[in-house]
Amino acid sequence: MAFPKPEPGLVIRYAYLWHEEAGKGYEEGTKDRPCVIIVSTEEAEGETLVRVAPITHGPPIEAAEAVEIPELTKERLGLDDARSWVVVSETNLFIWPGPDVRPIQPGKFTYGFLPPKLFTQVRDQLIAFYRAKTHKSTRRTE
Repeated sequence: MAFPKPEPGLVIRYAYLWHEEAGKGYEEGTKDRPCVIIVSTEEAEGETLVRVAPITHGPPIEAAEAVEIPELTKERLGLDDARSWVVVSETNLFIWPGPDVRPIQPGKFTYGFLPPKLFTQVRDQLIAFYRAKTHKSTRRTE
């Protein structure tokens, strides 16, 4: 089973662990969901670290916490037709591919890429949370 190269903007299926769940002691995400790769970096040890932001149907409490995915983009990616948002107020960080990347169907791990303009908006809003020191990051283990 070949995993794709983890590139920014790529939407994968992943067992996302919410920061609140991690704070309660959970080690596994309770649901596999689409997530957007925000950044991937090669470490000196040869490992690739990947940061992902979750996609959810739940509207954000505050608008700046998430970016809505346009209907046409959802359709192109093969996602359902319910409204969805990329959450930018928290992320998971893990070593690629890790045990939590899940197939969408046998041998397929990606939905495709967010359009560049949408990805830039997601990335910039996430950076704003990071700079404001309000971003929540959950480091996943193997």
